[in-house]
Amino acid sequence: MLAALAGPDHAARAWPAPGLAEALPLMAAVDATRGKERQGTDPGVLLAERRAALQAVAVGWQQGTRATLARSIAAEDGFRERLVRFWADHFTTIARSGRERMLPLTLVEDAIRPQLNRRFSDLLQAVTLHPAMLIYLDQDTSVGPGSEAGRRRNRGLNENLGRELMELHTLGVGAAYSQTDVREMAELLTGLGFDPGQGFVFRRGWAEPGAETVLDSRFGGKGLQPIRAALEMLATHPETARHIAAKLAVHFVADRPDADLVATLERAFLDSGGDLPAVYAALLNHPAAWAPLGGPGGGTGGGPGGGPGGGKVRQPYDFVTAGLKALGVTGAQVMGMPWRRLDRLAIAPLTGMGQTFLSPGGPNGWPEEAEAWITPQGLAARIIWAMDVPQRLLGGAFPDPVRFAGQALGEAAGAALLQAVSRAETRREAVGLVLASPEFNRR
Repeated sequence: MLAALAGPDHAARAWPAPGLAEALPLMAAVDATRGKERQGTDPGVLLAERRAALQAVAVGWQQGTRATLARSIAAEDGFRERLVRFWADHFTTIARSGRERMLPLTLVEDAIRPQLNRRFSDLLQAVTLHPAMLIYLDQDTSVGPGSEAGRRRNRGLNENLGRELMELHTLGVGAAYSQTDVREMAELLTGLGFDPGQGFVFRRGWAEPGAETVLDSRFGGKGLQPIRAALEMLATHPETARHIAAKLAVHFVADRPDADLVATLERAFLDSGGDLPAVYAALLNHPAAWAPLGGPGGGTGGGPGGGPGGGKVRQPYDFVTAGLKALGVTGAQVMGMPWRRLDRLAIAPLTGMGQTFLSPGGPNGWPEEAEAWITPQGLAARIIWAMDVPQRLLGGAFPDPVRFAGQALGEAAGAALLQAVSRAETRREAVGLVLASPEFNRR
């Protein structure tokens, strides 16, 4: 797994997705319609132009969504894709308008995938300075109170990024930082901004003058240097190591992971200065990560790569993509399928299961605990999907049910399930039983 991760990102090459370079012109086209509105352009013409500009953004979002699904379903390097989803959730961003719709996808392409195999500090800096994060947490409107722009325009400081940077991205909830640290960090971050024509910009006239003190460390100077120094400090802080270790163990192994596993990941993080491959190696080499379901450590059965039948409940996105893979859907099919059909098969059903695509409830991302996903409504939606989608995809050409169970679940297929499958009245019902089974709903 680590060797594959160190190599080329074959999935990104096979199924390309738009990045910020592709999104910026589309966002600028939307913004241009606002300028025309101020110039008195005919309202009917303006409405048509704005709809066309927003539709172009929607098409870009669809392209990125296709690539995301294709990679999840067909990539040979499953560990890489699991890491991408983990970090995309850890650094959650949400589009709040049609204009911004592509931004969360571009964060993955531009900041997360390229930094998976580097230091946590590299990843943190790439994400923090990306326009998707700056816009989502309102950093692009934050002005230092004592800055030139702050004095002239009477604009205010926004603490969102400074707070989430410490509470969610690095130190964790309950860590030893104060509201003063949050405000000082927010003042240090002033100047970070976004321009539709350029992407990331640093506005010196918006930056709070003077040095700031965060966690007893003083950061002074001009431009990005003090900001990068503060991010490096946060990225390598012992409480960050503890926070990231616990989150990795919970996501990859169990809702209540083995304490020694968490401690081992924490040590690997600290000893390596936040080198992510070293932390991944500690995860993959720890016996608790491979413990059978119900055994010591509460491991995932299939291991950190996401094999079937483990102790972690599959979130709806994982359930749907695993189901499509089991039904033989290929990356090429995902990329070439009419959008409405793909939406009905893979995107729209997620809302009924409780996980609207790319739309968690806030910057803390999606919950990990099983109780959040095993609900009456969520289970009903999964069963409906399991019984309906195979028919839509396969028509009447259903596979041998017992063989399908073996291919979809491997050794995780229980005797009771295999017996139920063999006794099903129709192959359609049997395939649905496999996909709706407790075994398939875990990874």
